[in-house]
Amino acid sequence: CLGAKVKDVFQGRLPFLFKVLSVNTALSIQAHPNKELAAKLHVQFPEHYPDANHKPEMAIALTPFEGLCGFRPVEEIVSFLQSVPELRALIGEVAAEQLERSGSNDPRGVSAGPPVKSEKKFFVDQLNMLVKRISQEAVEGKDMSGSNGDLLLRLHSQYPGDIGCFTIYFLNLVRLEPGEAMFLGANEPHAYLHGDCVECMACSDNTVRAGLTSKFIDVLTLCEMLNYTPAPSSSKIFPATQSQLDPSIYLYDPPVPDFAVMRIEIPASIKLYLVSAVDSASILLVIQGTAVGTSTAAASEMTLRRGSVLFISANESISLHLSSPDGMLLF
Repeated sequence: CLGAKVKDVFQGRLPFLFKVLSVNTALSIQAHPNKELAAKLHVQFPEHYPDANHKPEMAIALTPFEGLCGFRPVEEIVSFLQSVPELRALIGEVAAEQLERSGSNDPRGVSAGPPVKSEKKFFVDQLNMLVKRISQEAVEGKDMSGSNGDLLLRLHSQYPGDIGCFTIYFLNLVRLEPGEAMFLGANEPHAYLHGDCVECMACSDNTVRAGLTSKFIDVLTLCEMLNYTPAPSSSKIFPATQSQLDPSIYLYDPPVPDFAVMRIEIPASIKLYLVSAVDSASILLVIQGTAVGTSTAAASEMTLRRGSVLFISANESISLHLSSPDGMLLF
């Protein structure tokens, strides 16, 4: 049922995991290793890295969605160093001035290095001073955008005293509208902050964490593996391509062989829709609408509604007889 290509390439295993996430409390600051590092970590620390696979991920927003992803442009980091004295104290004056003078495109000297490696009491003291100052500014109705104040207070309320709160000054805040996506390749620092999404990823559980979590934190590995290339937040939005053969289909096709995702928007005017066969096993998730599904592989009709999930074998098609007045949304 997996398909000949998947059997050959992935040794007879389903190569992806497909999830629905509803994020109310921020998830950890993390990154996922490439295959080479994953194999090494699995051998050295199997209790923390339980397999030898990489874990590229894609999040596609179902509601307005917020996440942190990749390093900000250096000029944005410099701006925060100049407007947030507690951050500057944490980084150190020498490193801050060096970044300001050099105009370097490599933020590693002031980002994942000093902050996450600082003595806990020192960074907690700086964080507490920052939160106290921003809280007072909020009471006074001041503009807190220069210090990312609203987000800081929100994260600190969820993870008080956590070093991960400072990462908002180094990582891009990415806002997605429904249908927009983020692709998270190997070594890309990220965190999901709020909202609902569908998430597809390679079949792995390898996660290197640095903050906003009570789970195992591996700072040294994270600092060594990260992609430090700065880029604007707009560059982190992964585009979908509308199918020329079927305008109902939007394809998210990341640069990895493990998975791709289709968003299928069936308009209300269509009452019979064919989910075409593909050459690998797939999962069909109903987000909106109702239909009766039929397939030569199924013994009986299938009633599909919001939350219904089908596993579809390779080279199998599904006919949908729509009964919803508003069409359907599927992944």
